[in-house]
Amino acid sequence: MDARKISLPGSARWLESCDTMVALGSATRERNTVFAKNSDRPQEEAQPLVMVAGSDHSGGYSGTQFVDVPQIGHTYRHVGSKPYWCAGYEHGFNEHQVVIGNEALPSKLKEAKTPKLVGMEILRIGLERSRSAEEAVDVITDIVSKFGQGKFVNSDGVRTYDNIYLIADPISAYVVECVGHEWAVSQVRNLRSISNVSQIGDDGERVSPGAQLQAVDQGLFNSGIESQFSFSRVFGDPNDSASGIKRQCRSESMLSRGYGKLDVRSMMEVLSDHSDCEDSEELPVLDIKGDVSICLHRTSGEVMGSSTASLIADLCATGERLPVYWTGMYSPCMTVFMPMFIEGDLPPMLAVGGPLETYESPWWDFYRLTHYGLQAGVEVRMAIRSELSSLQTELFESAYEIAQQGRDLAVNGDIAALRVLLTNYMSENAKSVISKVKSMIPVNV
Repeated sequence: MDARKISLPGSARWLESCDTMVALGSATRERNTVFAKNSDRPQEEAQPLVMVAGSDHSGGYSGTQFVDVPQIGHTYRHVGSKPYWCAGYEHGFNEHQVVIGNEALPSKLKEAKTPKLVGMEILRIGLERSRSAEEAVDVITDIVSKFGQGKFVNSDGVRTYDNIYLIADPISAYVVECVGHEWAVSQVRNLRSISNVSQIGDDGERVSPGAQLQAVDQGLFNSGIESQFSFSRVFGDPNDSASGIKRQCRSESMLSRGYGKLDVRSMMEVLSDHSDCEDSEELPVLDIKGDVSICLHRTSGEVMGSSTASLIADLCATGERLPVYWTGMYSPCMTVFMPMFIEGDLPPMLAVGGPLETYESPWWDFYRLTHYGLQAGVEVRMAIRSELSSLQTELFESAYEIAQQGRDLAVNGDIAALRVLLTNYMSENAKSVISKVKSMIPVNV
């Protein structure tokens, strides 16, 4: 195997293909909120899984790259899917069952000359500082107002863009669109899917006070002629949103068909779908059909983006079990979603992954397996999925038993035993999964 050195993440433009979705209790089989996200990144940019403990602070800053955000007194324990170069996450969850995913938002706002926050940094700060989805909305809108985000000139080669967030907890969810220092908020009623497209019009619950003035200053809105201000119509860029519109229509169609019966398996079907998004009524498409799909692949060496990490959060409002977070590395259709519990310690091996391809990184193992399948053809891909499906079934059979056992230990106050139980469970799963994946990759790949 040759070590592969990855270019800077902003050195080339890639097709946006993130998709994030949520089903609140009214739409799910078990009446619990289920959240799901596919992350689109440059296909050879490692995205390991990291856990950060809750911590007390006395001054200082939050560790962002281009602007300094003052730190708060206490930050919460959280887990994030972290591009190796970035001080933020594509998606993540925290100890209070707050889950956040973000996507690039095509906008008409001009590139700024002053530094701003990177969208993934905002997501990380939201997890660090929030005990509910509503509180995360307040955290994110506050720091966006103060420090800004979006497109800005930088000499570090980082591709910057405006962002749209989907934020959920066990009982509620919100969409937050951000352009520059401005934002709009929409509450989710039952189902919601977001993609790389602006969608909050004049129906948002809240809009930043300066949004209309900013639009006037940028020549995007004429308050003397236009009477109604629509955030998406004014700031959204439809010329750069065609893929996002198709994928969002596809995910919404799949979710709507399962209304009232949605669960983790339903979300896995959506994240792994290979439809070309032209026919939203198609059943889940198992193998690659077109260049626009929710599960997106690229051949090795292409600079365009791919689906490189996934998260499904099965939250719990009643306290009858612990929440279960299903995390997948690289392609969602050729991965194993491993159950994670934030009350334990994540396997350290899952946090390994940098710019060099290495056998020590599970993320790179799944990268190799996916690209072997892409090169070998449809029959090999189906065989890979079949073998991994057996492992996935075993994890489904054990995860919710562990979630119940963990809840009982927590109720009884036996936190030490709880931590040991969950840490050992996650460690054994990771060893088993990675060993299986390594055995499926030919030695010359």
